[in-house]
Amino acid sequence: MTFCIGIKVREGIVGIADTRISTGSQTRTARKITVIENGEHSMLLMTSGLRSVRDKVLTYFEETLEENESGFDKLYQAANALADQVRRVSAEDKAALDEVGLTFDLNCLIGGRCPGDKEHKLYMLYPQANWVEISQGTPYCIIGESSYGKPLLDRILRYESSLQDAFKAGFLAFDSTRSSSAGVGYPMDAVIFKPGAPMQTSRFLHEDLAPVADKWNYKLRRLVEQMSDDWIEPLFGDEPASNVRPITSAET
Repeated sequence: MTFCIGIKVREGIVGIADTRISTGSQTRTARKITVIENGEHSMLLMTSGLRSVRDKVLTYFEETLEENESGFDKLYQAANALADQVRRVSAEDKAALDEVGLTFDLNCLIGGRCPGDKEHKLYMLYPQANWVEISQGTPYCIIGESSYGKPLLDRILRYESSLQDAFKAGFLAFDSTRSSSAGVGYPMDAVIFKPGAPMQTSRFLHEDLAPVADKWNYKLRRLVEQMSDDWIEPLFGDEPASNVRPITSAET
């Protein structure tokens, strides 16, 4: 399993990905974030799915970039070019994968800004090669294992969040997922894109972020302990609670 998240806030884009690759009983580390900077073109790519499909698609896409000397005017054009390579690899490999019981599976996040874009953009590309743009209403997208980090992000993340807060929220989503899914783990790779500045990439080991995760866990426990008990005290008293409605047989 994979965890990759792209977050688009007003100030820029945050990308975070785990690096764990599982093949049968073997586990290894591999990068899932690719940064492409060429003149005024700044793009980050993150992928989840079959590693062989990912490597082939990116090889073809990088070749397309080399052949397109003028580059892309807008990022959606790069998303379309990436989609073309997904369709190409699907045409070449899907039938062979089906024969051995493997699903053609590749989800991509592509973000950044090209010269003709009015603002930075973030797109999510499906295995069928169609894409959607990440909007202000839900300013993030997770590919891979999404169930554990999503509730936290929906509560705290907004388009107006600072880039620093977006990074912190992305890390907490990663940490929640890593804690609950054996298929997601350290090292954690990150990229930060602020329009007008080079993309910044970082790799974090478990020992780098363990103190932050421990503090987060402690704060969560304290918040539960400090939460008012007034609304549940009748459930734990010695006398039957008069203000608590019991479940009737019709509701079971």
